[in-house]
Amino acid sequence: MSGAHDIGGARGLGPVEIETNEPVFHAKWEARTFALVVAAGTHRKWNIDMGRHARERMPGYSRATYYERWLHGLQTLLVEQGLVTARELETGQAESRADDARTLRAGQVEELLRNRLRARVDQNVPPRFKAGDRVVARKIDPDGHTRLPRYARGRQGVIDRDHGVFVFPDTHAMTRDKKPQHLYSVRFTARELWGSQASALDTVIVNLWDDHLDPA
Repeated sequence: MSGAHDIGGARGLGPVEIETNEPVFHAKWEARTFALVVAAGTHRKWNIDMGRHARERMPGYSRATYYERWLHGLQTLLVEQGLVTARELETGQAESRADDARTLRAGQVEELLRNRLRARVDQNVPPRFKAGDRVVARKIDPDGHTRLPRYARGRQGVIDRDHGVFVFPDTHAMTRDKKPQHLYSVRFTARELWGSQASALDTVIVNLWDDHLDPA
């Protein structure tokens, strides 16, 4: 979807402010939010792409901090997948007894993080393109999730590398359909993306899937 999160290449947003010696978490609640997201993911009620889409739908996304977005996405998924009710979130009081069998224990965390599901798919899917092929990114504006950034849509590039077969996040987020297909690094010139005022020496690599591309 084209939303407040899709601002790559946009003008007028000011410089990127780099924080010297930036900590992993700026406050304890951020660390707790990260832990809750990991723990809740053990229920297998959603996938990583559904998680991204839940954050993208946040009202006021552009004004929120990184972990405020994570927290909103988690709350959205917990309600949508029936793990808690909106009232429970509002009051902080459980309305039903927790299922201890679904509780993540401290000793399970390390094993969980070692065995996270991979996006690469061991499936023989023929590629549509090969390195050196000229392609054009499709002009789409879906209602749901997509990993095709707005600034690349309709632009021509060259296949730089074929990474193999991966889950297609656009369908994975919306219907859980993995729709395995090839993932490519596609090289675009800066001038193709942003016009003649951009540097003739610069290029941008964007990772895109078969369904994002057409032959140029």
